[in-house]
Amino acid sequence: MAGETRVLSESYGRIFGTAAGLRFFRGPGRVNLIGEHTDYNLGFVLPMALDMACFIAAGPNNEGKLRVYSDSLRETVEHPVGELANLKPARHWSDYPIGVAQQLVRAGFPVEPANLLIHSTVPVGSGLSSSAALETSTALALLGGRQMDKMEFVKLCRRAENEFAGMPCGIMDQYISACGREGSAIRIDCRSLENEAVQLPAGVAIFAVNTMVKHDLGASAYRERVRECREAVEAIQAVKPEVKSLRDVDVALFECAAGRIPPVARKRAKHVVTEDARVEQFMDASRRGDLARMGQLFVASHRSLQHDYEVSCEELDFLVDTAIGIPGVFGSRMTGGGFGGCTVTLVAPEAAGAFQQKIAAAYRERFGIDPQIYPCKPSAGAAEIG
Repeated sequence: MAGETRVLSESYGRIFGTAAGLRFFRGPGRVNLIGEHTDYNLGFVLPMALDMACFIAAGPNNEGKLRVYSDSLRETVEHPVGELANLKPARHWSDYPIGVAQQLVRAGFPVEPANLLIHSTVPVGSGLSSSAALETSTALALLGGRQMDKMEFVKLCRRAENEFAGMPCGIMDQYISACGREGSAIRIDCRSLENEAVQLPAGVAIFAVNTMVKHDLGASAYRERVRECREAVEAIQAVKPEVKSLRDVDVALFECAAGRIPPVARKRAKHVVTEDARVEQFMDASRRGDLARMGQLFVASHRSLQHDYEVSCEELDFLVDTAIGIPGVFGSRMTGGGFGGCTVTLVAPEAAGAFQQKIAAAYRERFGIDPQIYPCKPSAGAAEIG
């Protein structure tokens, strides 16, 4: 981390005129291995934190303001700290850090005047959760060493995204960014908030491949899927009133109630119910070192997202279809919210070089775009560094 803190310190000095009293914080992005669109249905997910992260240099100012600078966008946003509790969203990148600041104030953690310099290596729009990385690193920077219960910290960052940034996401992204473990994926129960470390078998490399596109459908479709899942739950309650979310529905109950569910909501529910089952099946295959089965579950997950949940796109489908035809690839699927962003692919280590060359060449030939390819290694969660 020494290199990152040096770059942060130098940038901070250029922007704010001094580098005195700096502290440095890191919040990682994440890749979700399996369990997509299940978190806001209180189901199971299996993400891992990444070494790609949002880094923040934080120092005091004597002007009574919270000043936030993005070095990638070269933009500064500032507000008097006394106004943070009542600010309204600006529909701007700054809604993420300002939303966190507002939630801290409302939770009884006053925000001191400060300058924050943001430097992120998590590509925006990639489906690797640059927003959660920004939220967790900002929360740590503004807490300034004050302690908060870890789950309250996670919930606070999620509220910032739900209530201020306006995205009705589940808790997975903030949870794994805060609680990631080096060397392990984390299976999260999004209802109980319990977690379990999952060691992935030797003999597999993980790559995220970025389509470099993000279609405009993303935000509106996300809200539609939340509504459609709720519609499915209400229909299933006619058969089993105690059902509170799709987490409470197994495959047998879904099949029993399917005729009562409106057609579109039925497809959405089918994905969620079967995807929850796939998380458990993937964990079992991982424990047995069954890479072939893990790959099959990846592909099944993608087909469900493609056809039942309908959140894929041409570019994602092309990457998956191409990847599974490359020797040494066990499986591939879209990861993240969809409509662009990344795929995640399981590859035999000895085939990693050929995979990267072939997938990049095929994508370039088809779309005229060079995809970015990221090796993914499980990383620790958000923390102060330096």
